[in-house]
Amino acid sequence: YGSLTRRGLSTEGVPDIAASEGFMVGEVTKKSILISCPHENVSTKFLAPYTTFCRIHQKSITCLDISSGGGLGVSTSTDGTMKIWQAANGEIRRLLEGHVYDVNCCRFFPSGLVVLSGGMDAQLKIWSAEDASCVVTFKGHKGGILDTAIVDRGRNVLSCSRDGTARLWDCGKSACLGVIADCGSPVNGIAVGTADNSLNLGTPEKAPSEREIGTEGKILLLAREDKKLQGVGLQSRQPVFLFDGSDAFNCCTFLSSTYILAGTQDGNIYQLDVRNTDTPIQVIHRSGAPVLSLLPYRDGFIASQGDGTCFIIQQDLDYVLDLTDADCDPVYKVASWEKQIYTCCRDGIVRRYQLSDL
Repeated sequence: YGSLTRRGLSTEGVPDIAASEGFMVGEVTKKSILISCPHENVSTKFLAPYTTFCRIHQKSITCLDISSGGGLGVSTSTDGTMKIWQAANGEIRRLLEGHVYDVNCCRFFPSGLVVLSGGMDAQLKIWSAEDASCVVTFKGHKGGILDTAIVDRGRNVLSCSRDGTARLWDCGKSACLGVIADCGSPVNGIAVGTADNSLNLGTPEKAPSEREIGTEGKILLLAREDKKLQGVGLQSRQPVFLFDGSDAFNCCTFLSSTYILAGTQDGNIYQLDVRNTDTPIQVIHRSGAPVLSLLPYRDGFIASQGDGTCFIIQQDLDYVLDLTDADCDPVYKVASWEKQIYTCCRDGIVRRYQLSDL
């Protein structure tokens, strides 16, 4: 479509950039370039990482999360390890050992002191971030665990698996409180959120256990391998909606109590209203690469894809923000803390982006 040429550097070290016909170069800093194509009415700001951490893992990093206080990161890798590290400098603090085979997913509890992980060994584990001990192991899934979610402050947690089920667990008693859904197809991603009041979540067939804390009024989203996105009443276990997509769903998230997002293997991001899922509000398609993660961010969202693209769409920005540097390696997961965005990638690097100067 066109080209950008660097003509030189200013005394402050900012590049002087010219664009070919049809493109315009806006603001340029040491870390960002704003480019627009007036004819197509699109603008993109490309942002370079503020810093990169290359020494946390030896191989691809499949998942990461940042603690609620922003001080710690946790990540899993195909090198078979799960590590806790300083979010500021990538310095390794703890090695969490206990899963057999690969660890697929990890996340901090809201306290920031405890980590939840799920692995190919079909086990779900809870760890102390302070001394790296495994305090609870949940067994019950028949296949690898692909994603997890935490209900409220974390007395109950959720997991989904290749075995086609999503399960609710009681952390205090380390017991399964029930199978929320059995889809007959791998569940690649889940998300739990408070449902809009007008939504009928159904009634439980039997009274919920008193060990169920915070499940009332919640809806569970299931991103399924069989091209379906499903909503289930968390307490009732009753189906709320079933939406057919263009390909396998990889991930899903809540934007609000009414709006949800879900991403597919063929690059579609569906925005839906849970009160009426017959037709999507919009379908965003940037490339045909798989959508691997979605994260609500301010009044928009961050998405990452299998071709190395990672972008932020926000209502108050008149441009898309592209987080660069992953080249063509898949960006598996995105986490944020305040104005900092962290990504993990097949190339084994954690990248930190600073959004404060935008």
